Amino acid sequence: MWYNNILETIGHTPMVKLNKIAKDIPATVLAKIETTNPGNSIKDRMALKMIEDAERSGKLKPGGTIIEGTSGNTGMGLAIAAVIKGYKCIFTSTDKQSKEKFDALRAFGAEVIVCPTNVDPEDPRSYYSVSSRLEREVPNSWKPNQYDNLSNSQAHYESTGPEIWEQTEGKITHLIAGVGTGGTISGIAKYLKEQNPAVQILGIDTYGSVFKKYKETGEFDKNEIYPYITEGIGEDFLPANVNFELIDHFEKVSDKDAALMTREVARKEGIFAGNSTGSAIAGLLQMKDKFKEGDVVVIIFPDHGTRYLGKMYNDDWLRDRGFLKEEKLTAKDIIRKKESQEIVTIDIEKTILEAINTIKSLNISQIPVTQAGMVMGKITESDILNALLENPSLKSQPVKNITTAPFPFVDVNTSIDKISAMINNDNIAVLVEHNGQIAIITQYDIINAISA
Repeated sequence: MWYNNILETIGHTPMVKLNKIAKDIPATVLAKIETTNPGNSIKDRMALKMIEDAERSGKLKPGGTIIEGTSGNTGMGLAIAAVIKGYKCIFTSTDKQSKEKFDALRAFGAEVIVCPTNVDPEDPRSYYSVSSRLEREVPNSWKPNQYDNLSNSQAHYESTGPEIWEQTEGKITHLIAGVGTGGTISGIAKYLKEQNPAVQILGIDTYGSVFKKYKETGEFDKNEIYPYITEGIGEDFLPANVNFELIDHFEKVSDKDAALMTREVARKEGIFAGNSTGSAIAGLLQMKDKFKEGDVVVIIFPDHGTRYLGKMYNDDWLRDRGFLKEEKLTAKDIIRKKESQEIVTIDIEKTILEAINTIKSLNISQIPVTQAGMVMGKITESDILNALLENPSLKSQPVKNITTAPFPFVDVNTSIDKISAMINNDNIAVLVEHNGQIAIITQYDIINAISA
């Protein structure tokens, strides 16, 4: 059997039981793995549906240009469909989205325009406003408007919802999904509640988004709005596709918890998923008291981890935002692991012969040179050898005659990788001031600390 084109492979995604990450949840927890769609995200479903509905209505004509504001995944679905159907694509997005998403869109021939994140939707610079302006300016163009286009939620009513019901044999008791445009959760919710009104629909929101408070109070509070890092969920306005009547509860998840949990899913379940999956799993664990033995909880895993390699899967990115504690060894750790912390120095007026005898007796290769207790420079085996080869009589001369620049000082909290990068052929050690004393760290000390 084969498919006539890649669009026919959309949907019918697998469902996988979560074991380690959900071990403290008494219910059966299942992940709906949407990364197996051709664009590696759940948005393929609604992208194709919006295009087909627009074709039927005459809004999208042959050879037309699709213009949309997208964080990446919807754009991917639209771009793939456009390749097959012969349309052009122009996408606007925000500067908080990962570079990998933009690169992926451009790979399918789409044009991507990056707009600022921290502006109101009505601002002419926002990615919503720019996409609307382009639709007016570009001939034969069509804007899907995934936020208010109800073909979005209809796609999930027609496909994702029935798949979940069939795969759980009608036993699903809870659905957990991130809420961005609202199409995924609302479309699935409508279908599931038609089959069983008791199914609980739990939406994942983020701090900085208006959804949770609006659901609970009916108030659209602009004070709730502030910049956030989490991708794919939350909004600063109310999309038409978010059906608040079908969503029973909103759970907010912090940027930090979402980012760290994204990595945990890969490490504990072997599933390489994106940022909103991390949010959903963090939300699951926060809501664990809602679930009991016999419940069947389905969580939507919307997209693939490859779109977040420069962000949630990058240690430096996490550390820069204070999400990841520095766990690498530091200068202080290396000194603590040294067999002897007492540093050997030599006064600047001592002779080179005395330096040779010290190096021999202690089996060391370098000595910091001091004057009145202050480190002024250094001498090494190679410094002595080069000097004596040139003039053997220098043995009686003071070491200051061959002293070179001192080893660099580092802070006790300097990480082991930075210290290692500083040690090379020209600079074979670093110095550290620790508890009022000077300590020396060599390559051997680094190796010893790592292997200890």
